[in-house]
Amino acid sequence: MIDFHCHLDLYPDPEMVVRQADEARIYVLSVTTTPKAWRRTSALAKDCTRIRTALGLHPELAHERHAELPLFEALLPQTRYVGEVGLDGSPDLKPHADIQRKVFKTVLKFASREGGRILSIHSRRAPDEVLNCLRAEPNAGTAILHWFSGSQAQLRRAVDQGCWFSVGLPMSRSEKGRALLANLPRDRVLTETDGPFAQDNGRPLRPPDVFGMLEALSSAWKVPADEVRSQMAANLRHLTAQAFNTLRQFV
Repeated sequence: MIDFHCHLDLYPDPEMVVRQADEARIYVLSVTTTPKAWRRTSALAKDCTRIRTALGLHPELAHERHAELPLFEALLPQTRYVGEVGLDGSPDLKPHADIQRKVFKTVLKFASREGGRILSIHSRRAPDEVLNCLRAEPNAGTAILHWFSGSQAQLRRAVDQGCWFSVGLPMSRSEKGRALLANLPRDRVLTETDGPFAQDNGRPLRPPDVFGMLEALSSAWKVPADEVRSQMAANLRHLTAQAFNTLRQFV
């Protein structure tokens, strides 16, 4: 199985979570929230062949950490994965909208200049603006919209622009979320936890919890869970082959 958006470095016990993921043979994209966190987070999984570490600058921190953009640029050649990046239109972040846009657009330009990256993107309350930025930088790479929560019209636009989607258990617990899951292009979906931020009955989700998404997607798509599992594996192979022109870049 696959956890394509997890903050390994932000658990109280990151080494244990890494061991659990490794023992469960889960492919993990370990996203970071600041460039300064990337080296230390990468070191957590240095011996794990199924874990990759993405270089991020989270939109909630853009106004505080935008001075780290030169470090982002310097580190980018060392990884083929970028995340968590994007925009957040939540009311408390409105005063920082301009710096968010500047940071996200700069990150996309860096990625484009480096030949493209796989990007795990935050788009809460800002899907149209995120899509506008992606359209302006078509060579930035393959966009995976993490925990997408836009409208059905915005979903169709994202699909038309070639976006992928990473989905977790919280999406399956609301009527809107289940409707979005049902309409996702099945060949462009990967599972995620967003742990430790996303929780299950007060417990932070961990990579092995992605197995719960098999049943959620099985219900949304009206297919057997084994078919969902096979689809996820095929999607990961296709994503890495499409982005890197090889079937074995992630594994």
